[in-house]
Amino acid sequence: MSSKLEFVVEKNDEKKRLDVFLAEKIENSRSFIKNSILEGQVLVNGFCAKPNYRLKQNDKITVNILEMPKPSATPEDIPLDIVCEDEDIIVINKPRGMVVYPAAGNYSGTLVNALLYHTKDLASNGGQIRPGIVHRLDKDTSGLIVVAKNNAAHLNLVEQLKNRQFKKVYQAIVWGDIKDNEGTIDAPIGRHPVRRKEMTVTTKNSKDAITHFKVVERFGEFTFIEARIETGRTHQIRVHMKFINHPIVADPVYSRKKAPFEIKGQALHAYKLGFYHPTTKKFIEFSAPMPDDMAKILDILRDKYAEQRKDGN
Repeated sequence: MSSKLEFVVEKNDEKKRLDVFLAEKIENSRSFIKNSILEGQVLVNGFCAKPNYRLKQNDKITVNILEMPKPSATPEDIPLDIVCEDEDIIVINKPRGMVVYPAAGNYSGTLVNALLYHTKDLASNGGQIRPGIVHRLDKDTSGLIVVAKNNAAHLNLVEQLKNRQFKKVYQAIVWGDIKDNEGTIDAPIGRHPVRRKEMTVTTKNSKDAITHFKVVERFGEFTFIEARIETGRTHQIRVHMKFINHPIVADPVYSRKKAPFEIKGQALHAYKLGFYHPTTKKFIEFSAPMPDDMAKILDILRDKYAEQRKDGN
């Protein structure tokens, strides 16, 4: 299967690379788009062009891109840490390293694969790939996520999420000593203009994003914080903490420092989740213990900081 698309370059897109321009317009990876250009599937003014071709105003681009195969979700016998389950919802404590739903590069071992094995009752609103999924967590972020078991519950929870009625609180260990004991980061987030898998604070093609944080413990070179998000943008806390120069420890994307601890993925845990039950309408709240690797890091930091203070005295 293939799809044909046509674009006319406007003035504000002049001098952009062809592959960058198409990555902004088409929901495929930049590498896939680059290969399509090299294979002659993209024409500029009727001729083949290179991925680094710099666009000119009124250039006519024709794209004939082969569609990537769509992933499918199949049941898999994967253990789930279920915090709460009834006829409408399942609240799960997702482990670090688990992807929420199948996508390119992760077609199995996801939360959805596990859910399909656990129950046949999942809301169909999310489609075949994301049945019941209301919100998501990054692969290497652990913690609480709620899934809807029927369409009415799904619609209700999605509406609550849209209206910012969810309570979502995270624990994180970040680099540096944060100056203020608490604060609010109000900075819009959008796709990075070059590194398309990354997000960044930007005013271009972005959405508002608000994160409230407070310091729990200080360890000199590191700080343990709680972060509450009003909005749910992709990589929001990770991007916001980098924005204020306190990236999350072991974040493989937004922190360039090598973490001196044994942990796979960022030290970020969604430990508290609250919302109005779709049937009873009562506000319910759940919490999940910090994963062992993060707890071990805190123990190490506490011991090290106590020694430093003792030596300082």
